[in-house]
Amino acid sequence: MFFVLISGSIANGQSIKRRALFLGNSYTSVNNLPQMVADIAASVDDTLLFDSSTPGGYTLQGHSSNATSLSKIASGNWDYVVLQEQSQYPSFPISQVETEVFPFAHFLDSLINAKNSCVETVFYLTWGRKNGDASNCASWPPVCTYSGMDSLLNMRYRMMADSNKAILSPVGAVWKYIRQNFPSIELYQSDESHPSIAGTYASACSFYATLFRKDPTAITFNSTLSAKDAADIRIASKLVVYDSLKNWHIGEYDPVANFTYSISNGNQVDFTNSSLNATNFNWNFGDGGTSISNNPTHTYLIKGTYKVQLISNKCDIFDTTFQTIKITMPVGVDETTLTNDLNIYPNPVSTILSLQCSLSNKTTYKILGVVGQEIQSGIINNIEKQINVSLLSEGIYLLQLYENNEALGQQKFVKITK
Repeated sequence: MFFVLISGSIANGQSIKRRALFLGNSYTSVNNLPQMVADIAASVDDTLLFDSSTPGGYTLQGHSSNATSLSKIASGNWDYVVLQEQSQYPSFPISQVETEVFPFAHFLDSLINAKNSCVETVFYLTWGRKNGDASNCASWPPVCTYSGMDSLLNMRYRMMADSNKAILSPVGAVWKYIRQNFPSIELYQSDESHPSIAGTYASACSFYATLFRKDPTAITFNSTLSAKDAADIRIASKLVVYDSLKNWHIGEYDPVANFTYSISNGNQVDFTNSSLNATNFNWNFGDGGTSISNNPTHTYLIKGTYKVQLISNKCDIFDTTFQTIKITMPVGVDETTLTNDLNIYPNPVSTILSLQCSLSNKTTYKILGVVGQEIQSGIINNIEKQINVSLLSEGIYLLQLYENNEALGQQKFVKITK
């Protein structure tokens, strides 16, 4: 995958690249829809790299056994694979759709994800014929009108997307909006089925908003259309697609970072990861400590307020969340509990850490790492009052002092190498 998502839709100013494979038929190949999407993307400094397999009249069942289509899927080098069924099939009676359409949509989606689990399947929601499906009207009256056929196509494509956890490019819904609000724009060729240049342009604007998650009104490429018609089509695509991305499942399956936590003993924090749709996690505990565990436990060495960051990701899509936590430290282990002022120097230190304070001959020490693990311990030479830290790796540490196993206090120091 090529894109990084912090949260929400991608900012329009960021140039990005997509790879898409289009599997369909003449509704995709007429006027070269993939190329028009690429031309539209290029006008706003984005890039679409594409390939296609679009034999005339082809069905999803046909693609499921077509050597060319299967070979292109097998490359796995896609961000999206677009599936377009034959223009009439999804509007047929449900019993027929359940045997002739849905199984092959599922088969292709499964095959796509088996080759690369990061590829998203996009169902190309097509449109009703201009005056309905005359060839099937007598035997199936619901398709006798544009409205009846279009509503069935919309419903069935939604069913395919829902059952396969896929996204939709709602071209048919964009066409419907244009028909209702810009009726002077002719979307159909003379056969009242295939798209005109305006129809393909409307399809391409829908795909741009779907694949790039960007506002199509920023597009400057008009194809051969008048500036007004192209602008009206872009407005329709914005209102139908870009303004309602989640309505078409676009971004619905992206990672969502979230977590809860509980504090015990004043400084030990158990984090519970409640992120959605994520496979990898990066924690920053705000004190220099990090983790890639799902549900980490972290021990803080110094009292204070810390900003904890969780970055959840899947397939190079990232979401980030923050929470602020307050650490009080266990009773008896506090920087302020020393009866004598403690000064340690130099800080940062490379080899010998010196202490300036009054200590007894029974003073011991522990050096803890950023996650609370004991790194070094021993007895302090109360004449020289020095600790050799030359074997420590670079980083932040906590020096704790004890007398007869009773905590005297602690100080943080930084280890460096010369």
